[in-house]
Amino acid sequence: MSTLLEIEGLTKRFGPITAVDDITFSVERGEVLGFLGPNGAGKSTTMKMATGYLSPTAGNITVCGYDVRLHPIEAKRRIGYLPEGAPLYGDMTPNSLLNFVCDIRKLPRDQRRQGLDHAIESLHLHQVLHQPIETLSKGYKRRVGLAQAIVHDPDVLILDEPTDGLDPNQKHEVHKLLGRMASTKAIIISTHILEEVDAVCSRAIIISQGRIVADEKPSQLEARSRFHNAVGIRIAAEGAERCVSVLNEISEVHSVQQVVQPSGLNELVAFSANGGNIIGQVRTAIDRSGLDVVEMFIERGRLEDVFRDLTLGAPAAAEVKEEAGNA
Repeated sequence: MSTLLEIEGLTKRFGPITAVDDITFSVERGEVLGFLGPNGAGKSTTMKMATGYLSPTAGNITVCGYDVRLHPIEAKRRIGYLPEGAPLYGDMTPNSLLNFVCDIRKLPRDQRRQGLDHAIESLHLHQVLHQPIETLSKGYKRRVGLAQAIVHDPDVLILDEPTDGLDPNQKHEVHKLLGRMASTKAIIISTHILEEVDAVCSRAIIISQGRIVADEKPSQLEARSRFHNAVGIRIAAEGAERCVSVLNEISEVHSVQQVVQPSGLNELVAFSANGGNIIGQVRTAIDRSGLDVVEMFIERGRLEDVFRDLTLGAPAAAEVKEEAGNA
C-alpha cells in the first residue's frame, strides 16, 4: 500500500468556531510532510483528529486502509504519535514508560526487545533510562516522547513539534533519525521551524484559519519567494554604496536591499525584475566595476517570506512591496 494516511473533507467545529475547515490531503509511504501554519491555524487539531484523539465534525480519516472511526484499534496500532508538549507520566522512568507502552500495544517479546533497543539507542536515552521523567530536562522529555512514538515501528508517524526544546546537536540527530525512517513510513511533522522543512521534508502543507493555502514541495514554495533567484553579495562597508549604484544600473535588477551585518560586512540582495536568473549580469557588472566582493551567491528563496505572504495575506504583500521600495 502506497497511501498510508488519507484525510478527506476534515472539519472540526467548537461551537461557533471552525478550527479545521474542509481539509483534504493524503500522505504516501516515503513522504515526510511538513505541516505548517501560524498559532491557532488548526495544525494540532488536525493531528488529534488524524490519530483518533478528537472526533471530527465532518470528514473521513483512513490509516493504512482502516477508517479511524470504524476501526480505531487497527488504525491506532499503525500510528506513532508525539503530541504537542510531549505529555508524559512524570513519576515513571523512561525505561518503565517505554515498557508500559509496549505492554498496552501488546508487542510480542521479540518486537518489544527490538523496538526498545532501537528507540533507546536512536534517542540516546541510556544515561537517563532509570531517572524519573519529572526530573529530566525539556530536551530529554521530548526525546522520551519521541521514543514512545517509534518503539512499535509504526507505518505512520505524526509528530507535533518533535524538536521543541532540543539543542542544535539533538535536532540534527532527530533529523537524521527521521531521514533513516522516511523510506518505509509516512511521516507528518508539525513545526514552527521553517529550516526543519528544508532539512527533512519532501513536501509541505501550509494552513491558515483552518484551510490549506499551499501543498507543494519545499523547492516549489521557495520559488514563490521574492528572494527566488535574487543575488546576494557580501562586501566591505566602504564599497557597499558604490556596489548598490552598480547593481541599480542593471536593467534586469528590480531593486536592491542592503543589510549591515554584525561582522562589519554589508549584505546586498539584488532582486530580479521578472524572477529570472540574473547572476550572469550581476557578476559581469561587478567585474567591470573593479569592486572586491567577499561572497556572491544565488538565493533559492525563503520559506519564511512565502509563509508570511500566505498566512497574513494582503498586508504581508503590501509590506514586501514597501520594503523593496525603501531599499
